[in-house]
Formats: sequence, C-alpha cells, structure tokens
Amino acid sequence: MTLVDAAREVRENAYAPYSHFKVGAAVRARSGRIYAGCNVENVAYPEGTCAEAGAIAAMVAAGETEIIEVAVIADSAAPVPPCGGCRQKLAEFGRHDTPVTLATTEGRSLETTVGELLPGRFEAAHMERP
Repeated sequence: MTLVDAAREVRENAYAPYSHFKVGAAVRARSGRIYAGCNVENVAYPEGTCAEAGAIAAMVAAGETEIIEVAVIADSAAPVPPCGGCRQKLAEFGRHDTPVTLATTEGRSLETTVGELLPGRFEAAHMERP
C-alpha cells in the first residue's frame, strides 16, 4: 500500500459532521511502518484534531519519533496543505527535506517538503542560550 493509499483509506473514517471536509494523513516512520490519522471534529471547533496530528500521535504511541515521508489527502479541487500547527508538528518529527505529497481524491497531487511548507521553522536550538 502506498502512503497516499493509506491516507485515502483512513480518510473514510474521518469524523466531520460539521464541516463535512474529511482529511486523511499518513506518515512513514524511519522503520518503514506507516501510521495513519484522520480529522476528528468537535462541536467546539478548537477542540478537534487534524489528520496529520492523529497520524503523528499514532507513530509516537508506537514508540517511533522520526518521519521520513508524509501524505495528506482531501476531497478538494486542489491539494490541501496542512494547517500551520500541523506544519510545526511535522517539522518536529521530520527533516527539512522530508517529502510531502498533498493529494485530492480525484487524483491531483503536489509534491513538496516539510521545509518548503514551513520555512524558518521553530526548533529546539532556538531555546538554547550560550
């Protein structure tokens, strides 16, 4: 199964009764294992969870902490990028050059990287003082 296929499959499980905008995401960890997540909405909108955050949480829960590839899919006219918070989450576990595929359910896709999605990312080195 490809990473986009894993994201497509889990997207069907999204809980999106308010926006009706289902999103699926999948990350491949250093081990090669794929972890997937879907968006989970809540009537109190800020309390929902993005698909990317769900995939990352599944990866971390399994004991892994390095992403080597990402895929995100939604039923949209053009590929949808992760929100700002999820870009930072992806940057926490991925490298600048980690490949990201953004796809639509109709087959359009855009290839990018974590670094292109979040230039100037905040990282641990910013908190260090000499």
